[in-house]
Amino acid sequence: MADNVQKPANHGYELAKGLFEINGDDLVLGGLPVRTIVAEVGSPAYLYDGQLMRRAYRRLADALKGFASIYYSAKANPAEAVIRLFLEEGAGIEIASLGEYRAAIAAGAAPEHILFAGPGKRRAELEAVIEGGIGEIHIEGVDEIGRLRSIGKPVQASIRINPVPTVQAGAMRMGGKATAFGFDEEDLDAAIAAVASADNIELVGIHVYGGTQILDAEALLGQWRHAITLAARVARTTGKPLKTIDLGGGLGIPYYAGDKPLDLDAVAAAVPELAALLKSEPLIAGARAIVEPGRFLVGEAGLYVSEINTVKQSRGVRFLVMEGGMNHHLAASGNLGQVIKRNYPVVAPARMTAPSDAPATLVGPLCTPLDTLARDAGLPDLKAGDLVAVLQSGAYGLTASPINFLSHPHPAEALVENGRIEAIGR
Repeated sequence: MADNVQKPANHGYELAKGLFEINGDDLVLGGLPVRTIVAEVGSPAYLYDGQLMRRAYRRLADALKGFASIYYSAKANPAEAVIRLFLEEGAGIEIASLGEYRAAIAAGAAPEHILFAGPGKRRAELEAVIEGGIGEIHIEGVDEIGRLRSIGKPVQASIRINPVPTVQAGAMRMGGKATAFGFDEEDLDAAIAAVASADNIELVGIHVYGGTQILDAEALLGQWRHAITLAARVARTTGKPLKTIDLGGGLGIPYYAGDKPLDLDAVAAAVPELAALLKSEPLIAGARAIVEPGRFLVGEAGLYVSEINTVKQSRGVRFLVMEGGMNHHLAASGNLGQVIKRNYPVVAPARMTAPSDAPATLVGPLCTPLDTLARDAGLPDLKAGDLVAVLQSGAYGLTASPINFLSHPHPAEALVENGRIEAIGR
């Protein structure tokens, strides 16, 4: 990484410098300048750095060593090339639809290493994954028990538990309140009895997921401790040992100025205590703890890159109109859950040495004011034909966006590693 690069007061630049190589004017991803990759795959494009994904996986695996296995949550980025990368690293796969199941199988996942969660599994989906083979189905409601019973084939299952409010955490709360996800903790005994009434369902574990985008290590660890306590309760109620304890995902990444990354050292320091907590209850002492991150593994490795179509001024505001906008990247527009809209980090990937002294509002080509990816962003003085890159875009990007809205072309996708570009088709 070049040491003589000018350092503009730009959050995106500082974040990019910590993640990627910068060589002169160029942001380098996977061993190639971003503009070189775009010249091959086209603009707009989602670009993923394979080595950064591997690095994130290995850091987390080291932190959890001796305590938990990692299952990649495919909902974050279900591209087969991405799933295959994590299979190569040794991950299992967590899915939330038949489509993700098929992507995991196509990528080479062994069926027994796939978990199926989600609050609205259709009978046809359940039949298909049971026929094809599945490690576990995570049951989220009474109706789902009835569907599994009526299918009649043997299946291993976990109960998904919506925990009490005191353990909720994260930017988006997945539990601890009224929710469609799982059985409320206060109804746990009834849920256990309902599963036990189906002869073909073997209850092998629990799944607890309190929230997502968690940057506070202690909040995350508190959820995991609570999940282990619930697992012991379930095992004592059934009188049978559990095989798995799914602690959920929710590990976050820093998006905005002032965000601090999740402290993996603090997580690693708590592993002996968590492992001892497991061993303290005989009926769960042999259980396998599972963590199912998605965003943490892929989010930082991805860029959304678009060429600027036109530059214009309107009443004192400078607009950069890009080839793609919220139709390609809904999360960056703030329309995927943000209450207070804040800018994702952005850079000009072929102008990295230029000062960020030309604030601009980035918009897409759609006929709606919602199509705004950043407001008053610090960028160089850019013109039509220049590139803009939105960082932290590896998770909940393309497949979380309304790509058919107004019928604009879909973006390209590519996984880049060691100078090799692998185009991704869906």
